[in-house]
Amino acid sequence: MSADIPNVARPLPLRLALQPINAGISLRDQAYIKLRQAIAEADIYGSREEIRLDEKDLTEALGVSRTPIREAMTLLEQEGFLRTVPRRGVYILRKTKQEIVEMIQMWAALESMAARLATIRATDEEIAQLRHMFDNFRDDTPATHIEEYSEANIEFHQAIVQLAKSQIIFDTIRNIFVHVRAIRKMTISQSDRASRSIVDHMRIIEALEARDTELVERLVRDHSLDLAVYVEANCDFLD
Repeated sequence: MSADIPNVARPLPLRLALQPINAGISLRDQAYIKLRQAIAEADIYGSREEIRLDEKDLTEALGVSRTPIREAMTLLEQEGFLRTVPRRGVYILRKTKQEIVEMIQMWAALESMAARLATIRATDEEIAQLRHMFDNFRDDTPATHIEEYSEANIEFHQAIVQLAKSQIIFDTIRNIFVHVRAIRKMTISQSDRASRSIVDHMRIIEALEARDTELVERLVRDHSLDLAVYVEANCDFLD
């Protein structure tokens, strides 16, 4: 087991970052959007224990009745974000190590194609914005502000996908984003990965600025595949 994962004897309650929703078009749809976003931002691999959702807590946090909450959770279960265990409750679905590795490999393929398209479709101004994501880490190493760098790292990879301006790639990648995001967040502080990743990011940005289609595709693909190799070698706790 990894020494970085706390040994929790019993599940700890998880409070998702939720705000009350406003009555409007569809309470179910609003509940779905807020729950999905909260799950995407949750640290779902930070403990060995599964994360159980409490229906009562969710209704209080969102300020709606149980019906739209249940309907939203049904949709999320159909999309593979939740799973229901009879007589136990509803849990955020977690993946095995092999599933995570395969998800990262799929991400590598999609993000590298997105980067390739970005050299053709993104404007100079849009590419220039990528550099500003790391302005706060010019004077200090990423490890000094690891939480902030972790978020910047995730935003960088999202931005690469968005610069492709391909709705198909965006829609395809969004369902694996929850798990890849959580693994990136968890592993970025390990084995000096943060320092190595910012070097990779700068090389990717330079290739985008040069409109070097072949180089940027390879750099982005290799960067993500490096994460897959790391997970394969170091994340046995996922099983």
